[in-house]
Amino acid sequence: MSLAGLRCKVAGKKLLLATKTFQQEIRGIYPYHGTKYTCPVCDTGLEYFHSIGFDYLKNLEDNAFVYPIFRLETSNLSNFTCPCCHATDRDRLYALYFKKRVGTEGPELSVVDFAPQHGLSRFLRDSPYTNYRSADLYMEGVDDKVDITDMGIYKNNSVDIFICSHVLEHVKEDIKAMKELHRILKPGGWGITMVPIMLGIEDTFENDAITSDADRWKYYMQNDHVRMYSKKGFTNNLKNAGFTVNEFSADYFGIDNFRKHGIQERSVLYVVEK
Repeated sequence: MSLAGLRCKVAGKKLLLATKTFQQEIRGIYPYHGTKYTCPVCDTGLEYFHSIGFDYLKNLEDNAFVYPIFRLETSNLSNFTCPCCHATDRDRLYALYFKKRVGTEGPELSVVDFAPQHGLSRFLRDSPYTNYRSADLYMEGVDDKVDITDMGIYKNNSVDIFICSHVLEHVKEDIKAMKELHRILKPGGWGITMVPIMLGIEDTFENDAITSDADRWKYYMQNDHVRMYSKKGFTNNLKNAGFTVNEFSADYFGIDNFRKHGIQERSVLYVVEK
């Protein structure tokens, strides 16, 4: 080996040692850092994701939730939230889609994010290709205070992209909300529209007599939900509101991508278009 080659080899070993030492120091401060997983929202390499909270599961148990929790279509209970940015598994799914469909170049797109989640909101707001606005009726600190069933502040055909994630199960007039989402979306625009979907039930279950916290936990999975969606019921409502409905599963993203980003393998992303 030449002298130059020897020096390169020594330098390489020193760099590798320094990198390992740095990684060890980082793990000492942030123990979740690693290479097993990656969060696509904050782009952090992770050793693990946090599982869903015990208190939530206990509420389901205490109120005799009538469905098997593991039959939810898009929910990774064991790899639920990123320990760095707190993005849920569904937030990570949306980030993967944005990166795949929008990329980092192109014209500026107007994005409205209903009931924003912190990690994903920052991801979208920091993106150079989006004119981002957050929206909610009750949440403090959003850009727009708006009732999703009556969004007069947005003009017809004015929004390129919207995100409506785990909102409609809280809304009594969900079909009215879907029609409003269709109204504000530009022709050719698209929206991520997600709700909890319980596999194995034929029709969406909704009963006006179910009003107590305990009964809503029992039948709807949360005390502020007003229905439990079936797959067919949810997609039919979206189509009746005027949308074309696309379903993107692991076949679209790649099963290895799902595993790397902590997304449950049967997860489905619903993207509507006008």
